[in-house]
Amino acid sequence: MSALELEQSAAPGGPSPLRGFVRRRPLLVAAVGCVLSFAAFWVAQRLAHVTMVDLMVYRAEGWTARNGEDLYDMVATSANLPNTYPPFAALLFTPLTLVGVPEMRTLATLGNLLLMVAVAHLGLRLAGRPKRVPRLAAALGVAALLVWCEPVWTTLRYGQINLLLAVLVLWDLTRKDTNRWAGVGIGLAAGIKLTPALFAVFLALAGLVRAWQRLRAGAGPRDAWNPWLRQAVVACLTFLGTALLSALVLPQDSRRFWTEIIFAADRVGEVEITANQSLRGALARLLHTHDPGLWWLAAAAVVAVFGLAAAVGALLRGRRAWAAVACAVTALLVSPISWSHHWVWGVPMLILLGSEAIGRGGFGDRAGRRWWAGTLAMGLLFCSFALWFVPHRYHHHEELHQNGGQMLLSGIYPIAGLVFLALTAVLVRRDGAAAPDAGPGAVAPGR
Repeated sequence: MSALELEQSAAPGGPSPLRGFVRRRPLLVAAVGCVLSFAAFWVAQRLAHVTMVDLMVYRAEGWTARNGEDLYDMVATSANLPNTYPPFAALLFTPLTLVGVPEMRTLATLGNLLLMVAVAHLGLRLAGRPKRVPRLAAALGVAALLVWCEPVWTTLRYGQINLLLAVLVLWDLTRKDTNRWAGVGIGLAAGIKLTPALFAVFLALAGLVRAWQRLRAGAGPRDAWNPWLRQAVVACLTFLGTALLSALVLPQDSRRFWTEIIFAADRVGEVEITANQSLRGALARLLHTHDPGLWWLAAAAVVAVFGLAAAVGALLRGRRAWAAVACAVTALLVSPISWSHHWVWGVPMLILLGSEAIGRGGFGDRAGRRWWAGTLAMGLLFCSFALWFVPHRYHHHEELHQNGGQMLLSGIYPIAGLVFLALTAVLVRRDGAAAPDAGPGAVAPGR
């Protein structure tokens, strides 16, 4: 008998009524808890007078596209924020112009909270959890807790689309390998914002390695074709479709974006500010410069190779969840600008780490305790808002004069990302030889 069973059998009344009710109605309890947490979150956001400034920029992009004006000459809000997304995004933002601003903000908040549940659900599915309770109940419980993470809070504060992009990618990566439409989500996400395109590169590399392994084993060219290659091709074709549609509807804007705007990395904002949680931002603060130049290019190249190698290795060995999160972390690290709210991938990361802790025996096992300690430490990191504990006034360049402690606080997400990639590489190395041939739909328990 387990310790829990012994404790229950020794208790005069057996399991408590509350515990029994939770076990009988896990979905109801999780739903009530999630609603209460989301309601408190909504109230807290209103009390904080959130501006949803990025949502206002999206609305301005939609108006500009509707009126046939230049997308990349427009600026929006009192902060004079420009458009930095591909023109396809502006086409998707046009429905925002059909409702009033108050209604738009309410719908955006509600939509993002629902997307938070979707991220939790898909993150659990990717990790192969839970085993004993309904997945929806687990997703609601996870969403109720992790909605308070800084990246999620800031996403809703600005009215950002990060959760939508994460859902599109996770939706693809949790599909069965027999699904011929897998890859569409990644292609659409890349069409809205370029960074998710790295997932197509990751799948293509894994597919090519798998094809080479099959060819070396004596398989023919037809047998070398595999689901990862197909998914990468579908993603690329979908992305090209978004670019073609944009070129037909917004030809001048498309030409300008692909020949000019795409190369203007500094158009997004100041590189060194605390909000930039990419390698480039961390190096700018470390070197006390607005532009780390070749130092960043060298570091980004090394991290890109290391991160993609770890992600591909994890996928080849059946660790699909580790592969997906490692690819996302790599994209966040090497991107010129990765705002703190882009790190909503911390949610699937925490789900994955918690899943590993549960799978290794929980608190009753030494390895389980180590994994739980790591999970809790990472959770505190994402929920602490510690990066904002340093001077960070916009346009005041205070980040260029940080001391060592302030640099650590303002670089916690890149540090966490590098630690996660290192852990992924260690697990891949321990796995040794590649697992039996498995497509994107095959997930080993706890992986």
